[in-house]
Amino acid sequence: MKKDYFFTSESVSEGHPDKVCDRISDMVVDTYLSSEPQSRVACETLTTTNKVVLAGETRGPNIHKDDLISRVRECIKDIGYDQEGFTWKEATKIESHLHSQSSDIAMGVDSSGNKDEGAGDQGIMFGYACNETNVLMPAPIHYSHKILRLMAEDRKSGKLKNIEPDSKSQITIEYKDGKPSSVKSIVISTQHSADINQSQVRELVKPYIEKSIPKNLINGLDDTEIYVNPTGNFVIGGPDGDSGLTGRKIIVDTYGGAAPHGGGAFSGKDPTKVDRSAAYAARYLAKNVVASKIADKCLIQLAYAIGVSKPLSIYVDLFDNDEEKNKYVEKLINENFDLSPRGIREMLGLNKPIYQKTSAYGHFGRDSESDGSFSWENTDKKGIFIK
Repeated sequence: MKKDYFFTSESVSEGHPDKVCDRISDMVVDTYLSSEPQSRVACETLTTTNKVVLAGETRGPNIHKDDLISRVRECIKDIGYDQEGFTWKEATKIESHLHSQSSDIAMGVDSSGNKDEGAGDQGIMFGYACNETNVLMPAPIHYSHKILRLMAEDRKSGKLKNIEPDSKSQITIEYKDGKPSSVKSIVISTQHSADINQSQVRELVKPYIEKSIPKNLINGLDDTEIYVNPTGNFVIGGPDGDSGLTGRKIIVDTYGGAAPHGGGAFSGKDPTKVDRSAAYAARYLAKNVVASKIADKCLIQLAYAIGVSKPLSIYVDLFDNDEEKNKYVEKLINENFDLSPRGIREMLGLNKPIYQKTSAYGHFGRDSESDGSFSWENTDKKGIFIK
């Protein structure tokens, strides 16, 4: 592997059209799990100018369509949209086309007799961790998320004015000898009111760059390539500026391209879907391996077949050419962790309404919370991997 290189990752805010859809789809998941923890949900959302459409399959309590539509409006309001082309008010039309889950899928997933609960789909899932940051995430995606998250917090509190919900960030970091050395460039594109110009936007954004990136990685903003709204104007944004769909930002959701992604999106899926739950489990395993300090970084792949409870394969790469250590970690995982869908849900406590907050600023690299959210970020199993 190259030792000296540049690497770039991007993030998008909760007001990005695709992230609006992720938030709404995860709201649907949380709504069903709040009423019945064993609910099944696969919800996709489409947004465009003053329009939201829900589609997908559910199994569980009878949630009235009007209740879901009201909750969609609450999501849009919380994100911050009350604009001519997209608003939480009645001008935005909301349709729900959710229907019952396929009996064929249910048959493959349900447990019965001596058959344990199967995976909700076939697929491969990856988990990754590295010691580039204190949350064991790659530096470019971690700092890209942080800039937008801090901007959103101040925008919603009223501290940051004239900045609207839709924004993107991108950071390029120079690596030397495989470690982050310095920030080469930063790109921030943020929706703003028509009352300010681009010079004012730049001044509003700069403090969030300074707050987010460690001083040892940035040699002053004047010596760093910084691009703010490089197109020149960004007043029309959100679903009015570009349509949105659930699950179109999977690299933003995970490791910013620093590690593989299995292909499946997370948002809108209940935890019987291994696209979501097994990706969380793989991150949990990888993070505990790196937290044990037996490796600087760790990649784990899990593979599943629909209706089959146990993973078909477990792959570990510690990036140090030590095959014996890789096999040692694989053995410990097999001996100490139940990676069936049921085992993952019980291990991480996933049958809870904890998913809306995962829908923006990454599913990984967050602090676990008292309600059980981000449980896969705990490092309580690191002792298992210490030789």
